[in-house]
Amino acid sequence: MPLTPVPLTPVPLTPAPSVPAPPAPAPLPAVRRPWLIQGGMGVGVSGWRLARAVSLEGQLGVVSGTALDVVLARVLQTGDPGGHARRALAAFPLPELAQTALDCYFREGGLDAGAAMRTAPRLRAAGGAQAEILTVLGNFAEVWLAKEGHDGLVGVNYLEKIQLATAPAMFGAILAGVGHVLVGAGVPGQIPAFATRLARYERCVTRVSVEGSEEPLDHLFDPGALLAGHLPGPLRRPEVLAIVSLPVLAAYLARDGATRPDGFVIETSGAGGHSAPPRGPMRLDERGEPVYGPRDDPDLARMAALGLPFWLAGGQASPEAVAAARARGAAGVQVGSAFALCEESGMARHLREDLLERARAGTLVVRNDPEASPTSFPFKVAELAGTVSDPGVAAARRRVCDLGFLRTPVRGPRGTAYRCAAEPVAAYVRKGGDAADTRGRQCLCNGLLATIGLAQRRPGGRVEPPIVTIGKDLSFLPRLSPDAGPYTAADVVRRLAAGAGGGAARPDRTG
Repeated sequence: MPLTPVPLTPVPLTPAPSVPAPPAPAPLPAVRRPWLIQGGMGVGVSGWRLARAVSLEGQLGVVSGTALDVVLARVLQTGDPGGHARRALAAFPLPELAQTALDCYFREGGLDAGAAMRTAPRLRAAGGAQAEILTVLGNFAEVWLAKEGHDGLVGVNYLEKIQLATAPAMFGAILAGVGHVLVGAGVPGQIPAFATRLARYERCVTRVSVEGSEEPLDHLFDPGALLAGHLPGPLRRPEVLAIVSLPVLAAYLARDGATRPDGFVIETSGAGGHSAPPRGPMRLDERGEPVYGPRDDPDLARMAALGLPFWLAGGQASPEAVAAARARGAAGVQVGSAFALCEESGMARHLREDLLERARAGTLVVRNDPEASPTSFPFKVAELAGTVSDPGVAAARRRVCDLGFLRTPVRGPRGTAYRCAAEPVAAYVRKGGDAADTRGRQCLCNGLLATIGLAQRRPGGRVEPPIVTIGKDLSFLPRLSPDAGPYTAADVVRRLAAGAGGGAARPDRTG
């Protein structure tokens, strides 16, 4: 039986006079400061299972907040094995909204073999209420599942680049009780104020950058209106951690109370996923990778002088690295790749096993590709057969942009358009783009969803290929997986705990 979508009807932006005033924010308890933050990787690689496992070990488990609207829609279309998504939606404070998503996407037993996934609505600066509702639900469900049944630390990771999603995504996570919000891939100056306002059910206006224009678009998100005035009670404001590469950006954010986060993650070029480009003119080595130099090394003394806690990321997955970071003034470290390859990771098992085996054999190549991402940020790509890293696979893939998370608003003669350098070249040029900017660009949205087993199925039996990202430093594997065998998130935490000077389940407490 075909799925019949039920319209997600937007509610008015101005609540009726009878709507009660928002409840006061919940009092802030003493903050537990972890020495270990699990990286918020990819689309669903850092899923709720992984974040929950790390949180149960006493450290900060983090879910990736990217594309959780599509993740929820596709999990429901696969039949929601185990019933986890439906259990989370049953806890949503406005059941009518949760039910619309179930009516639209849930398919008992999953879609027929080869059937295409129903697409989710896209976020837009004007309109897009259906997409906002699904974004709120997806983030609520992921965080709620990560927190289910315990009071450990759970955070969510966002990309500043995906500005249209930030406010509704954060609100969904805050509704579920998220404790930390981490934001990178840009300048997250709006996020601290959003955290405060959303916890009070107050409207937020995102200043959305417009390519080629100094005048941003204003995107209004009204959480009280979305809930139709049914406010479930006081919410806790999460701590905001800005992910930056150098102290200069950290100092810029910290100088003003409106933009000052509660802490920083200092991420170097060795970390997986996106990384900041080198300072100064872009230079490439003989493999076509960006060349980083001394100017790209963070000055930790300057970081410590800001008076805010910070964590080091990129090549930190050893007890020695944890101890060294803490000795240099850091609160601890963020680790991604070691968790991306563990049993609780959302990465498809066959890809994890391939990575582990190639790493053990010494044949794994991870390239920092300056062209792959439509964001123009360098992006780490593991070279695996059958993935987009294979030139033959990339050439055979038909360019399509049907998810659009990395689209950029542009102003044209017909108003605002949205374009992505990974979309069909003709469409990109028609919107005023330069065809040269599309060279080498890959669709990360479809590729990363395929990496967690939620690939779109295309006509003619074609299936979207995965793209796999991982950090360049995999020196932790001989200890965690000497025979390329499986290991758990708890194994990672407990191994690194030796460098923290204490047990993994006894985090520092600060007031």
